[in-house]
Amino acid sequence: MSEDRHSRMSTITDVAREAGVSVATVSRALRGLDRVSPQTRDRVVQVARDLDYVASPTATSLASGRTQVVGVVAPFLTRWFFAALVSAIEKTLRRHAHHVLLFDLEDDSYTSRLILTQNHLWRRVDGLITLNLPMTTGEIDLLERLGLPAVAIGTPVPGSPTVRIDDAVTVVTAVDHLLGLGHRDFAYIGAVPDNAAHILTPQARRGAFHDTLAAHGIRVRDEWIIASDWTADAAYAETRALLESGARPTAIVAASDEIAFGAMAAARALGLDIPGDLSIVGVDDHTLASVMGLTTVRQDVQAQGAAAAELLLDTLIAGHRLDPGVDRIIPTELVVRSSTAPPRLL
Repeated sequence: MSEDRHSRMSTITDVAREAGVSVATVSRALRGLDRVSPQTRDRVVQVARDLDYVASPTATSLASGRTQVVGVVAPFLTRWFFAALVSAIEKTLRRHAHHVLLFDLEDDSYTSRLILTQNHLWRRVDGLITLNLPMTTGEIDLLERLGLPAVAIGTPVPGSPTVRIDDAVTVVTAVDHLLGLGHRDFAYIGAVPDNAAHILTPQARRGAFHDTLAAHGIRVRDEWIIASDWTADAAYAETRALLESGARPTAIVAASDEIAFGAMAAARALGLDIPGDLSIVGVDDHTLASVMGLTTVRQDVQAQGAAAAELLLDTLIAGHRLDPGVDRIIPTELVVRSSTAPPRLL
């Protein structure tokens, strides 16, 4: 082996020439893919070691047609739920030498989002994971045209497997907890306009709230169904207005923990005791929920992200076809803390 060979950085072409195989074979061998004999793989690996070759993602992509990059698409990347999902997905992909390319489609308006285009995806990603994102017909057609496999978390994508929680069961758990404590005067915070960018989750949770109380013969006042853009700041203002308006509920079901944080702050700003004057329950088990003493219905965000990544990797690495009929439901559980108690007798 010449001194010149050692004096410069080796390339995948050098490895292929020294091993007597094609560049594509080197790429497959070093990534552990099929269609390479054990003897050839051992020879390529040994040559790569001798040449101190470090695989270039660009070279690998050119040789294999794969980028080893997965696109992750979110409507509100700054929210805790989406950030936690991305973290779980990235960690799972990283263990298999794949990486994440984020597409944040948040627009200036809560009721709209940016559109995914061919420029986002073509030759940039091998597959896609969508985070609670209803996709347009044009976006679904784009995935089919580019031949990109996709896995959906939360909101289903036609033709793709789904990983999700059961939003209806989750809210039923929250309402049943409050009913069991003796509450009958309920408010709900988290209703959204019908054209919101991630409509299915809010609709499912609000619907379960209404149906559960109706099944127990409890009518909820229309003015106690509060719209929200699912931020703590907005929930603070909305809850304060509700609690200052006269008659008030003894319990609030918040569609998310971040909404619940805003509701708790509003109640305390008005001098109300939680849970003596007002019980509040959320959904998520946000990282701050324990510190805030919030009773919540926990969803395992890490498990959802990991499961979606593993489904996609099974296609990208093992070559198995995605089953669009897969609907993997991750269970939720009630976590009782200090924000809920029986209503105070008047």
